[in-house]
Amino acid sequence: MSQPTRILLSLVLGLVIGVLLAAQAPGAVPGVLLAAEPVGTAWLNALQMTIVPLVVSLLITGIAATAEAVRAGRTAARGIAVILSVMSLSAILAAVLTPLLLELAPLPAESAASLRSALVGVPETGPVPGLSAFFAGLVPTNVVAAAANSAYISLLIFTLLFAFALTRIEAEPRERLTGFFTGVRDTVLVMVNWIIWAAPLGVFALALTVGARAGSAAFGALVHYILIVSAVGVVVTLLAYPMAMFGGRVHFARFARAAAPAQAVAVSTQSSLACLPIMLKKAEELGVPAATGGVVLPLAVVMMRATGPAMNLAVAIYAATWFGIQIGPATLMVATVVAMLTSLGSVSLPGQVSFISAIAPINAVFGVPVAPLGLLVAVETLPDIVRTLGNVTMDLAVTTAVAARSGAVPVDEADALLARG
Repeated sequence: MSQPTRILLSLVLGLVIGVLLAAQAPGAVPGVLLAAEPVGTAWLNALQMTIVPLVVSLLITGIAATAEAVRAGRTAARGIAVILSVMSLSAILAAVLTPLLLELAPLPAESAASLRSALVGVPETGPVPGLSAFFAGLVPTNVVAAAANSAYISLLIFTLLFAFALTRIEAEPRERLTGFFTGVRDTVLVMVNWIIWAAPLGVFALALTVGARAGSAAFGALVHYILIVSAVGVVVTLLAYPMAMFGGRVHFARFARAAAPAQAVAVSTQSSLACLPIMLKKAEELGVPAATGGVVLPLAVVMMRATGPAMNLAVAIYAATWFGIQIGPATLMVATVVAMLTSLGSVSLPGQVSFISAIAPINAVFGVPVAPLGLLVAVETLPDIVRTLGNVTMDLAVTTAVAARSGAVPVDEADALLARG
């Protein structure tokens, strides 16, 4: 049994036991919660303690790798430009689509209230700060204090400036610093893997607490969450087809046939990297030169998670709705940028690993606590299938688009030329 499956089963088991306990033996609830709450809180704290070093190291190494790829050649630079455009579009799409979906199919107010009251140690949320106050606090006076106070946006500003400055210094010190942050990243990822290994226990404790306090409303809310977030990912996936048709000049049916085997591997493995060999083969069948596909496809797999900005922003918007926070257009615009940046830093990581580090900074923009993410990560198994499916499909579409812009003749046009003699 895979670890994501264990985590999901722990969530369901905890919720079921909590609901039954509240219904059948309410007198035992306080004693059970007294034992469960510290376990769930400790596991959630363990997740949160990795956010700052992971976000900083991922963003610095991600920007350094992007700069190196740009310097590597014109094809790589063109691929990066398309990748960044897709990720920006993905975040903008979620900013528009998620509130619309929540308006068409709103979360019941009683379910949201029950879930809010069920989470342990979550502070009361106030109104989102005004835009002037928000921008005034963007630049940190003390980056250590910003990290200590979980001021993720200020920390992101400093990290971005640091990372871009790093790309401008001499090669030797740049490589040393990049190596240092790579070591920090890899070390923290080992810690995260240990914490994820203990996730069944932590999630069970959190779910038991939520089930006992919120009752059956917790099940309905989580199913609603999965459907809303997955719907956003499906829309991003569907955008890959017009990109291949108009950007890569490949017929819809041919692209759909080429993408299908990679999509099957994506659903079964939930790993874009595992799909790379079959994508390389299918890209050649679509007329992508081996030299172009050999550069752009690996670059897309490593750098781009097309569904990441959209689905991460959707999670944060959903959590804000959960806590009754009204989001203004300007705040949503800032969150869109943050979603793109954190997704760029968290690419090529398993969904459960990158979930907290990529979404916590977006939550901070909205003034949403991190605590709900400890519960939502348990159901990430299902949305993660949609994430991987969309990523793989878009990887192939981006590769065809870059090949077309590089002057390669697509298979469809080559067939037409041969037919005309």
